[in-house]
This record gives sequence, structure tokens and C-alpha cells, in this order.
Amino acid sequence: MGEKYRVVVVGLGKRGMHHATAFHASDRFEVVGICDIDTSRLEAAAAQLGNPRTSTDAATLAKELKPDVFCFATLPNLRLDMIRIGVESGAKLIAFEKPIALSSAEAMEIKKLLDDNGVKAVVSHQHRYGEHYKKVKEIIDSGALGRIHTVYGTATGWMMHVLSHLIDYMRWYNDYAEAEWVMAQAAGRGKLSDIHASPDYIAGVIHFANGVHGIVECGAGAPDVPEVDYWWRKNRIGAQGSDGFAEVLTGGGWRAVTKTGSSSGEGNMDYAHDMPPYVQDIAEWLDDDSKVHPCNFDSAYKGHEIMMAMCRSVLEGGQVALPLTTGMDEIQALREKLSDKPVILSFPESAKEYGG
Repeated sequence: MGEKYRVVVVGLGKRGMHHATAFHASDRFEVVGICDIDTSRLEAAAAQLGNPRTSTDAATLAKELKPDVFCFATLPNLRLDMIRIGVESGAKLIAFEKPIALSSAEAMEIKKLLDDNGVKAVVSHQHRYGEHYKKVKEIIDSGALGRIHTVYGTATGWMMHVLSHLIDYMRWYNDYAEAEWVMAQAAGRGKLSDIHASPDYIAGVIHFANGVHGIVECGAGAPDVPEVDYWWRKNRIGAQGSDGFAEVLTGGGWRAVTKTGSSSGEGNMDYAHDMPPYVQDIAEWLDDDSKVHPCNFDSAYKGHEIMMAMCRSVLEGGQVALPLTTGMDEIQALREKLSDKPVILSFPESAKEYGG
């Protein structure tokens, strides 16, 4: 066993506890401090995590404990502040939730802060550890689909909740080819007032340098995935090639059709399954710089660029080239420009979130 790394976890809601519990269960980490503004939540969590130091002040706790890993699962409007606390604490690695930022301007500032200080970071696109996600990647890599020409993703949840996941796994299925341009359209203002502020529906095309195109839809207009009961898991991500297709359903396994016939298998989103390998890969990257975490920040940043470029296409019209060279607040611009015409739903179940 290698070095045991010290962890501070900030934010002890559902996702924060998933992180804290996985770190506590690993023999490679020790949770030395936890933080939340809710003291009753803090006390309950401490009892489950070996009674580490507790605090309602993240900056003070991190400064005093000087952790190797600074992990936070807070509201998305606190990303830059928390990254700064992690960097100033001297942490070797910062682990945090998607989205990485709420604008391209903020993402660029976060990237500069991490790069300038040589701090590693990982982002919680941990669905990839699901056996059904990995099976689709295995089929693609086997060559059974022939020449890949299209990758795609759909999700009923709104952009700032789900789109970074779709883009991350689409990029993975396309061997991380660089995106060269995007074009997109959006509708609906309802979720622009949400803490994960987003248009109600956004859809677009991503052109990758290897010639593959990505097709993505997220929100109220995204298609139903009737094979999946739980609304938040009605996500479909896959690849099409000259000889067939393979796709994963977040809440409903995987399926493929190739020249040799059709096949399918089980699988479901499961934090208890997905978090331990995510945490183990953090330890291995801390041990060895060459073992870069598959959920590394630089990869997530490229996905965020694609998402913000899609927003810019909505705002400006036409294609938007990548990488982005200047930052802006895309969400505020959408608030100022997006039509108040109501979004049209693709299927009735989405009315509970988007009205109509």
C-alpha cells in the first residue's frame, strides 16, 4: 500500500457524503476534516466518518489541516471560491462536482488558478465506472462497429445538471478527438432562474477533428427513453459506425447491434459501485503523475468549452470555433436574449419539471 493521503470534504449533502464515505472506506485516504454550514448535518456525518475535525468555515479548516486532497460538493455558484481555498491550503489535488463553472469566463479563471499553482483536479463524471458504460466503450474499441461516424447523447435533465456528463462520455467514446466547432439552438427560460441555470432545452452538433460528428440534446425537448422508469436517468449515450451501433442507458443497461447480431446487458447508475474506483484512481494519480485520472480537469474543461460554445451559438447564430479564446458569461447573455416563447415538451412526463 502506498502513502495514505489526508482529505478535507466540504459540503455534506447527498453527493458530498458519497465522496466522504468513499474516501473514508478506502485504505489510501484518511478524512481529517469535514465542513458544512448545517451543524446537525455536520455532527451526523462526523459519526460516520471516524470523527474528523469539523467546521462551518471551509477556508479556516483547510488552512489549518493542509490536506493532500481538498474535496467539495457545494452549490455551483461557489466553484471559484472553493478552488481558491483548495489551492491556498496547499492541496495536491482538488476533487469537485460538475459543472466545473457557470460560464466560460469562470472556467478560464479556474483553469489558470490550477495551472499556475500546479494543482491536479478531478471532476465527478463518475458514471463512466458503471459496467454498462464500460461495455459500450469495449464494443467500440473492439472494432465491431466499423468506422465510427457519429457519437450522441440525450438527457431529459437540464444543461447544467447533465450536459457535461453527456459530452464527457461522447468524447470518451470518440477517443478524445478534439472538437473543432459546434452549432446549437435552445428554447425555454424556466430553468434560467434555477441554481443550475440553463435553457429548458438545448440541442446541437459537435464537429470533431477526426471527422466524427456529435449530436446532443438536453432538457425538455429531449426524447423519452421508455426503457428507463426513473426520469433523471433517461439518458442515452452511444456511437454509430459503418457496421452497427452501441449505446448505454444510464438507468437501463446497454445494447448493441453489429454484423454478428444484437446483444444487450444490464447496468444502472450506482454510486456505491462507481465511487470506489473513482477514489482509487485519485490515489494512483497522486502516487504517479503518469496515471492521469480519467475524470481529470483538463478533459472536463474541454467538455465545458463545448457546452459554452453551444450557448454562444444560440446567442450569436451559426457555428462557433473551438477552443474558445475569450471568456464571457453565457448564462447571463441567455437571460437577456432567449425568447420567452414556452418550450414544447417531447413527452408528458417532463411537464413536472418544465411545465406545459
